[in-house]
Amino acid sequence: MHNKKLVGGWFAAVSLLLFSFVAPAFAQDATLPKPQGDVILTIDGNIGATNGDGVADFDLAMLEALKSAKIRTSTPWFDNAVEFEGALLSEVMDLVKADGDELVVTALNDYQAPVPIADFAEYGTILAYKRDGNYMPISDKGPLFIIYPYDSDPELNTQKYFSRSVWQVRRFTVR
Repeated sequence: MHNKKLVGGWFAAVSLLLFSFVAPAFAQDATLPKPQGDVILTIDGNIGATNGDGVADFDLAMLEALKSAKIRTSTPWFDNAVEFEGALLSEVMDLVKADGDELVVTALNDYQAPVPIADFAEYGTILAYKRDGNYMPISDKGPLFIIYPYDSDPELNTQKYFSRSVWQVRRFTVR
């Protein structure tokens, strides 16, 4: 009889402990503010913070309100080094509570590329909305462009990272 109580108590304690770690995964989504302007980025997939039906939509003002950075670098797309400014992608992923290892990035023309989320913290990758102080129009790689600090490390100045540098970004799917 005593052993049944001990086993039953142990089972209850383990169940409670296990539930305390599993329960947050089932917690209701956090709510982000809704965009006031035109939506220029939609994030879906494995995210825990939304402002729509399973998605996080962003207008330019929402992205500009996030922690940003500037990267001055040369690229294969422009003749001279340029300065890009944009939201730190690590901050964007934290805000939407991304739970995955990879983004599938989709451009306005439906081009898609996989990008490891780990790149964002490791390299300070940004989602640029300005180039040389000006907003980037759709006709010139805008409104959003994934930028790495290519000149900071020879490894970044390779096709591997250039292929992750999607321009005319429209959607991120976290998986």
